[in-house]
Amino acid sequence: MKKTGFTTTALNVPYAKQDPHKALQMPLYESVAYEFDSAEQIEANFKGDYIAHVYSRTTSPTVEYFELKLKALTQSRGVIALSSGMAAISNTILALTKAGDNIISGNRLFGHSYALLQTTLSEFGLETRFSDLSSETEIEQLIDKNTRAIYFETVTNPQLDIADIEMLARVAKKHNLVLVADSTITPPNVFNAGKFGINIEVMSTTKYISGGATSFGGAIVDHGNYDWKLNPNTASYTEKFNDNAFLAKVRKNIYRNTGGSMAPQTARFQIQGLDILELRVEKCYQNCLALGEYLNSNPKVKKVSYPGLENDDRYPLAKKYFNGVPGTIMSFELESKDVCYSFMNKLQIIRRATNLNDNKTLIIHPHSTIYAEFTEVERIAAGINNRMMRLSVGIENVADLIADISEALK
Repeated sequence: MKKTGFTTTALNVPYAKQDPHKALQMPLYESVAYEFDSAEQIEANFKGDYIAHVYSRTTSPTVEYFELKLKALTQSRGVIALSSGMAAISNTILALTKAGDNIISGNRLFGHSYALLQTTLSEFGLETRFSDLSSETEIEQLIDKNTRAIYFETVTNPQLDIADIEMLARVAKKHNLVLVADSTITPPNVFNAGKFGINIEVMSTTKYISGGATSFGGAIVDHGNYDWKLNPNTASYTEKFNDNAFLAKVRKNIYRNTGGSMAPQTARFQIQGLDILELRVEKCYQNCLALGEYLNSNPKVKKVSYPGLENDDRYPLAKKYFNGVPGTIMSFELESKDVCYSFMNKLQIIRRATNLNDNKTLIIHPHSTIYAEFTEVERIAAGINNRMMRLSVGIENVADLIADISEALK
């Protein structure tokens, strides 16, 4: 089929096998186990010589179709769907490293990602060397013979910093490191990760892709642009699986043995979410632009941060990497924490809830919520103050959102 637009592609990815009833929507396969025609056939499956679904903790038809659809939309080598974004991150890091290895990571991470690297995985012998990733020289100084990967977020949450991805790709390639990007905030309709040298993409599909906070999920995307013989923890898998070595190690080892699989019911929601992803993101983005213009004009608002606005210092990077659409979350500051709380409590349409890219617009106070377990020193280092609020912009009529904010600011 010739190359088509994002939504057209999403709606026309073929099933792995023809549905006997020619259903236009992928059926929900809730079966745990799948029958084989003979003992010889199931033996061949377990040897890897006959590909078929055997047990839904490893694969199922509905999850497989979600993976195929996301593979087509990311133009990648392969996709593995998981139970959450955190499962996608942990499976990836565990596949790339072993005790005694280290990775280099951005220091302004989603709170739970930071805790995973700083606390959980360190207890198993993995060192994470945190950096702001803005200095090529500093990154080079952190690399040694045991460094396996560079991990970063395309746009940080809620600071909205944007990494110089081409610089990171250059450093990673020079040292044979795997470049891993959490692209949750920049979905595949605005960001072509493989084009900019990212090897592995992880994302929380709970956010944009679920279609409006319908379900939890995560995905690992292999862009097929890394030689897996160069990583000592995947090299042995290249003997049998060649360019699919990383995907094979994750699926046949980490994913299968730690039990982080996506449920078929979740995949069904997220298949439908991919169909309307482009439409939702465009609506949220247009709302962001209008809200940014309004907030910038209101004297009670002390600061507005959204790299999609042309007056934002990060706009050139947003334009370069994301076609000017660096996700659809923004932040703004009022005079004090008390003023922020008073404002939030007066809102009638915007919801006080923690999630990203719901269909509804959501607001939180990061300092007291997602950074509640951080010390004040850690908050300051992460760029978090108690005057900041994070707005995840939804698809409501923007005039209603502006009216809600205007009334609450009175």
